[in-house]
Amino acid sequence: MSKIGEIIEASTSEFMAQCYELHQPPPFGSLVKAREGEIEIYGVVCDAATTSIEPGRHPIARGREEAEEEDVFRSSPQLAKLLRTDFSALIVGHKEGQKLYHYLPPRPARIHSFVYVCDAEEVEKFSQSFDFLSILVAAKGQADELIAASLRHAAQAQPDPRRFLVIAGKELAVLLGAEPNRLNTILRRIRR
Repeated sequence: MSKIGEIIEASTSEFMAQCYELHQPPPFGSLVKAREGEIEIYGVVCDAATTSIEPGRHPIARGREEAEEEDVFRSSPQLAKLLRTDFSALIVGHKEGQKLYHYLPPRPARIHSFVYVCDAEEVEKFSQSFDFLSILVAAKGQADELIAASLRHAAQAQPDPRRFLVIAGKELAVLLGAEPNRLNTILRRIRR
């Protein structure tokens, strides 16, 4: 299990975390987790951004005289202290003791809780139920892209990825039966 950052904003439906490493957020659609006491809170990464540490202040271009992008950071090492990479995760479930729930937790994670990328075994266990898909279907913004990315990511942890995606497609057909165009868009994006 790899610790990648700390929660800097949290609600019962999502959290934002700051990465320890600049430009190193977990992949879009990947499963991450944080703790709140004895509860493990699972989220799907739904956004990431690298910005200035000062609100309203934008970084300026510095590479005119540099040959490579890495040279910008070598010639201006202070940039690593002036920028930050954050990511947001939509909460899709939680675990209390050994029981896994595919719905929102009773309370949000704490600020400064560590965030971990879930390993393949944990992703496989979490995705044995597709109950979390209803949360993703109802998400705002790039929900269709998020659904497809999370299913592609979860499929990589399965013993039979193709079978997993076929079953996921059937679950989506039930959830999106009244929205055939949306369903077809997502199904095209989850094909491997």
